Amino acid sequence: MTETAGGAGATGATAGVRAAVEAYRAAADARDWEAFAATLADDLVYDLPQSRERILGKERYLRFNQECPGHRRVRIERIVADGEGRQAAVRTLFTVGAEERRAVHFFTFDAAGRITGVTDFWPEPYEPYEPPAGRGHLVERY
Repeated sequence: MTETAGGAGATGATAGVRAAVEAYRAAADARDWEAFAATLADDLVYDLPQSRERILGKERYLRFNQECPGHRRVRIERIVADGEGRQAAVRTLFTVGAEERRAVHFFTFDAAGRITGVTDFWPEPYEPYEPPAGRGHLVERY
């Protein structure tokens, strides 16, 4: 894996991963759903291991984000990417109201640079955790 924080040492592949993650985050923060969808592969898999939830497919994941209550502002702190441009680990600082917290996200990419997988670890307490009501139509539990 290659460190790409601040652009230092980024190869073409790692620079592409960084650009893809930044475009994804910027579109989500702006709630620009067309731009957000453009970063995603059709067969995307989204995992939330802490709540044992999974979303299969771009359209369901897009809808999940559109329906998410509240609004988080997320700032990328660090991206570590493999040299082939197919995987990245991302640490973020996010703000909800006046509260700041950190989260960790793992991404996988297809050959075209679209996101095929996202695994999020949010800092909310998850033991035992039941996800918020109202998203069962989009997620499967495991």
